[in-house]
Amino acid sequence: MRTITKYQMVDRINDIAWQAHQGSVAAIIQVLNERLIISGVRTRAIFAAGVLQILCEAATVEQLEQCTLVPKIQQILESIAPRHIRRVYINSRIVREEQLLWLKEIHRDADHQFLWSQEVILSQPNFWKRLIRDLRETDAKSRKPILAQPQSLLKNRDQGKISVNTGVIAVSGLCSLILLAWLDFRLGNTLKSLLIFTGSQSSQTANQRSSSQSLLTLSDDPFAASVRLANRASVASRTAITSTQWLELAATWQRASDLMGQVSPSHSRYQEAQIRTKLYKKFSQVAQKKAEKSEL
Repeated sequence: MRTITKYQMVDRINDIAWQAHQGSVAAIIQVLNERLIISGVRTRAIFAAGVLQILCEAATVEQLEQCTLVPKIQQILESIAPRHIRRVYINSRIVREEQLLWLKEIHRDADHQFLWSQEVILSQPNFWKRLIRDLRETDAKSRKPILAQPQSLLKNRDQGKISVNTGVIAVSGLCSLILLAWLDFRLGNTLKSLLIFTGSQSSQTANQRSSSQSLLTLSDDPFAASVRLANRASVASRTAITSTQWLELAATWQRASDLMGQVSPSHSRYQEAQIRTKLYKKFSQVAQKKAEKSEL
């Protein structure tokens, strides 16, 4: 009899959660059923026409209380945050043995087939939470323990290395695309939506220098100081035109990036700080390019 190690069990659970997060309906059903088993409710689901249709079944009407079951399912789904799924339609009925074609029953005779039906809209996590979650999942997969392999698998080691390397490259490329897409959305072609400057050029330069110095002295937390400096830059430069103004912005973003890079690994927001460090550096590079274009 084959035994399942602790690491394999954790890996299997993580894989189901990851698959559900990726939008796998089968994995979503498994997660729902595992969390609703105490309530005596089992679920089935079909993704059709951009809507996740969920069928909840139980032995009694009390187990399918709408005011209790709907918020619980919505909370579970929002914790999963399945990709590309926002609209969910929850249906309920007393348990039956029929396993197939239940979605057709919804359209054919919904009023008589179900106890109740309700549509919910899942709230989407913001960009930072999604990106940090994706990076954590990638990091968790890269830290999996190396388990002993049967002799028959050792001969395929080279092929396994190739597939792992391909997966790492794909994940890295995906993260880069997500970051670049967000940068393009926030910055636009001209970066005007991110940067704003007020007052004359000389007063802008003096204010930025004095502000950055005061930020560093008011806070011992490099994370907070960096965020304040970045916020000041992002709210201060929408009318930047000259090369000098763009160079000042590039320097400001670089200072914010350097500060964020000083955040200790013990900081509660260290992972976010690592992302912000790269992001602020990217902003600095964009401003530098704008300065070069302004000189032409």
